[in-house]
Amino acid sequence: QVQLVESGGGLVQAGGSLRLSCAASGSGFSRYAMGWFRQAPGKEREFVAAIGRSGENRYNVDSVKGRFTISRDNAKNIVSLQMTSLKPEDTGVYYCGATLDYLRMGEPRTYNYWGQGTQVTVSS
Repeated sequence: QVQLVESGGGLVQAGGSLRLSCAASGSGFSRYAMGWFRQAPGKEREFVAAIGRSGENRYNVDSVKGRFTISRDNAKNIVSLQMTSLKPEDTGVYYCGATLDYLRMGEPRTYNYWGQGTQVTVSS
């Protein structure tokens, strides 16, 4: 069992930066690949970024490449998402998830655990 708690969301102007963190408790954090997803009002949850169990593999959706960086610290059971050059279209609730299916980290249906989400709002 893994519990996930996100933090770091907020209101920021376009071009600004935010750093999201996801703290995991429970056992076996390093067994899971970790991902960030976001959901805008009226839209489905979409993949943003994911990182392999030891941090060796990282994936981003094209719309955030060069702007967002995912990282993890297995000693502290934390996964982070550094977001820069934020745009209004980045607005949404950001969710952290944990999956044992490291081959399909971009698919939300493969995730075993989710956090409660943190709101990110980017104003123009």
